[in-house]
Amino acid sequence: MVRRGTMLLVQALLLCASPFARAAVSAPEAELLKSTLTPLGAERAGNAAGTIPAWSGGFTGSPSGYRQGDPRPDPFAADRPLFSITAANAGAYAENLPEGARALFAKFPGYRMDIYPTRRSAAAPQRVYDSVFSNATRAQAGPAGITLGVTGAAGGIPFPIPKSGAEVMWNHLLAFWGPAREARLSTYVVSSAGQIDLTSAYREVADFPYYYPDATPESFGRYYFKTRRIEDAPPAKFGEGYLAWQPIDIARDKFAAWRYLPGEGRVRRGPSLSYDTPDPSASGFQTLDEYYVFFGGLDRYDWKIVGKKEMYVPYNNNRLVSLPVDQVLGPGHAKSDALRYELHRVWVIEGTLAPGKSHVAPKRRFYIDEDTWFAVYSDSWDEDGKLWKFGHGTMYVMPELPAVILGSQFVYDLILGGYVYGFAFNGEPVQYKVTPPHAPALLSPEAMAAQGR
Repeated sequence: MVRRGTMLLVQALLLCASPFARAAVSAPEAELLKSTLTPLGAERAGNAAGTIPAWSGGFTGSPSGYRQGDPRPDPFAADRPLFSITAANAGAYAENLPEGARALFAKFPGYRMDIYPTRRSAAAPQRVYDSVFSNATRAQAGPAGITLGVTGAAGGIPFPIPKSGAEVMWNHLLAFWGPAREARLSTYVVSSAGQIDLTSAYREVADFPYYYPDATPESFGRYYFKTRRIEDAPPAKFGEGYLAWQPIDIARDKFAAWRYLPGEGRVRRGPSLSYDTPDPSASGFQTLDEYYVFFGGLDRYDWKIVGKKEMYVPYNNNRLVSLPVDQVLGPGHAKSDALRYELHRVWVIEGTLAPGKSHVAPKRRFYIDEDTWFAVYSDSWDEDGKLWKFGHGTMYVMPELPAVILGSQFVYDLILGGYVYGFAFNGEPVQYKVTPPHAPALLSPEAMAAQGR
């Protein structure tokens, strides 16, 4: 249920909002990040019912003997479900569920969500907290407008006290993953008939210059994220690669992408790997801007804050990636035993197609976790106004960083049936290894060509 005090706060913020560039928040407003708000801008207090606890610093520390890249244990393995939501009782919880989840309950009588105690495990290094505090009074929309870029921010989410939907979406795009990573990741497609296919497995190197140590708005450069991946499965895709750079201001710098095909032996500049371009690894179930629940440019939509709600969301899902894939993927939907859900507060953000723009999904709704600013769910409608896609993230605890990040993700096609499971590292001996920043040359087209050979 939407909290009345939260809604009044949101309404007051919206009255101050402008669809154009705005000044950063005032110094007195920023001081809320040291009192009633967490250092990242969430409500520090719990809810009135006591079902969401107060934030007390998150879950930090490393297991004894832990090395970066080792599989991370489930820190809350001893927890037991409080109750389950099923097709029989889903109506009683409808206000706390996204429309996509309600559709799965209506379609699959066996679908179930096990609800666990809420653990506000989200945390970040002190340097990130310090940067967020600085960003609050210096971050602004880019010169061409907020949907095209951000200026004056680095090292933390830019808008901890957001006043527009686009600012919340930028917080998601610029949420904290660590400075760099290495991982082997996979994508699986489950057809409407229940057949499971591994469609892609690849080794990824990714850097977040925006989060480099000592990054400033002037020093991190023009791209906030760079990623390179080289395919090693299935055999038909072995050696293929792509490189993508995400700009902080798309009015100034376009999305940069390159592809490497072994048969050609060279790298070609690719089309924009963003917006509604179909993901070639997802067999039509996912567009490229559905990766990470949402990824890429904001400029095709007008964004608004609908409000904040208490919702049952996938959280603290370390157990998920410890399971073999056949214990995660089932016909129609993910296996219910694999997932953990908790009650958390989320920002509800709606995007409607902007005048003169095009996209296969003219209306989208995102649910953004207040403690991390990662999107945990998305609902998407087709051009006929029919609910079409349901994006379902999972949240993964990395206490040694410390951080809670967006982990493996599902995208359901509610019209055709079937779904995709991506950013999966189930069973990998090295799982999401946080690393120092890589040498810039490693994330260049020339290095990708050499790696692909």
